[in-house]
Amino acid sequence: MELQGILPLHKPKGMTSHDCVAKLRRILKTKKIGHTGTLDPEVTGVLPICIGRATKVAQYMSDYSKTYIGEVTIGFSTTTEDFTGELLEKKAVAKLFSRQEIEEVLQLFTGTITQIPPMYSAVKIKGKKLYEYARAGIEVERPERHVVIHQLELLTEPELLEGDQVRFSFQVHCSKGTYVRTLAVDIGKKLGYPAHMSSLIRTASGPFKLEECLTFEEVELKAESGELQGELLKLEDAIAYFPKILIDKEIESKVMNGMVLPLNVDLEADRFTIYNQDGDCLAIYMKHPTKAGLMKPEKILKNDVLG
Repeated sequence: MELQGILPLHKPKGMTSHDCVAKLRRILKTKKIGHTGTLDPEVTGVLPICIGRATKVAQYMSDYSKTYIGEVTIGFSTTTEDFTGELLEKKAVAKLFSRQEIEEVLQLFTGTITQIPPMYSAVKIKGKKLYEYARAGIEVERPERHVVIHQLELLTEPELLEGDQVRFSFQVHCSKGTYVRTLAVDIGKKLGYPAHMSSLIRTASGPFKLEECLTFEEVELKAESGELQGELLKLEDAIAYFPKILIDKEIESKVMNGMVLPLNVDLEADRFTIYNQDGDCLAIYMKHPTKAGLMKPEKILKNDVLG
């Protein structure tokens, strides 16, 4: 039977998200696999992978909020804002910061903040990715972006390292598009020193948690034993954050055929899921952009229902 569902993968260090998809295609012997947003090669942790018909909802999974555990090293900055880059600036830390001093700085970054994407990032400017400019030695103006830091918490006591550097770890729950590397650098600036992100783990992406993720080794073993399908999460789990509309049997065929229908409920959200009486998710609909009181289909998921 062809695999269907969402695999919460524990991405290892040293692989791009594209590398992970390519490896899974070889292991599972299927091409219908896609990831739901990139993780830098040196970042480990949660990478939800859509398999089979679940690829239909991959586009809706990039909007998830994320949770990370990051480590900041205060004392020098790098060109990439993490430990992989070349030395940019160095300044010996004169003292060991107290826990209170760091927590007060972290509070400054809670809520809506402004970030400038790092030069070594995939943000596009005039059709080219920033890292392409960076590798060519070209500095370009980068647009500011607003992101939301829902929670930022100090996890470890500040530690004084050899070479007059200070290191500590934090946990951040943030909106999509947040650059945790940049957050680490900006925390250092507020403390008065150059800094970089010395390690990063993604512990959650939307509803998918690190503790339920499978390693590549576990995926291979379960695929060989035929147990992998039982480990995959349902397509509905990925879009459970959308408001739901339950429809009667007589409307079901109209939804399956992608018809524009009356919107008989008052919803703030512009996008929502349509379920039948059997609990099957039939489609993703949206408010009609030009006709008040109507809804139109954005994605029909009927093949998932019909099997």
